[in-house]
Amino acid sequence: MYSRKLSNGVEMPILGIGTFKVGDGPEAYDTVLEALSIGYRHIDTAQLYGNEESVGRAIKDSNIPREELFITTKLSATKLGYQEAIDELDISLQKLGLDYVDLYLIHWPSPSDALNQQTWKGMEVCYKNKKARAIGVSNFKIHHLESVLKIASIYPMANQVELHPGLYQLPLQNYLNQKNIALISYGPFMKGEVFDINGPFFKPLSEIASKYNATVAQIIISWGLARNIFMIPKSVTPKRIKENFMSLNITLDKTDIEAINALNRGRRVYTDPDNNSFVKQF
Repeated sequence: MYSRKLSNGVEMPILGIGTFKVGDGPEAYDTVLEALSIGYRHIDTAQLYGNEESVGRAIKDSNIPREELFITTKLSATKLGYQEAIDELDISLQKLGLDYVDLYLIHWPSPSDALNQQTWKGMEVCYKNKKARAIGVSNFKIHHLESVLKIASIYPMANQVELHPGLYQLPLQNYLNQKNIALISYGPFMKGEVFDINGPFFKPLSEIASKYNATVAQIIISWGLARNIFMIPKSVTPKRIKENFMSLNITLDKTDIEAINALNRGRRVYTDPDNNSFVKQF
């Protein structure tokens, strides 16, 4: 499994499987077990997803040595705060049946800079206590990050954000590169919009896909990987889980990468981090 080093030297597989909206119970268990059997070693979950227990059971039943796996979870948007960041990780670890996670993220920023800063200080404690091998954020825009960096004694190692052909996030990526913060994509298929034959994305993507004898999904994953972005596609269908994994064998030409970049519309299909009413405010 291909991996790249985070700023602290921890190796993170460049391709993982997401579990957002993968139901707790048989669906999450079977999806994770299937992904691990195919060769995935990077599993992405979150408190908000409500499936950490099923993910943990699949990890255990896979019998894959713990050191070969990379497990990410995220602090719930409703549980921000210094002590909460510390206590909630213990709860997640109990559900996952693990002694540590490989990456622990603040799932969403609060509109309160002070609350984000307090939460980050709690994340640093989790890192120092070795309950998380790496720490970072998710859905943070540049202004959220700048607030955290003012008080950080340990910089975030990753930022996981909505990123796909309709929202290529190049300005954010350039900023993160300067700070040596890894960029992780979620929602690369735009909630299925890229597969809409009448939409603006399908025709150009399918033309590139035919050139490589690949699927549109594979082309999008390969495009992200070519940009040094860690990719977290989600599927519960064994055939697609495997197809997505095979994206690792595709190398896009520079012209095709630029053609996909040109599809950018600055368009979000998920919540705008500056307008997330479900997040703890103060």
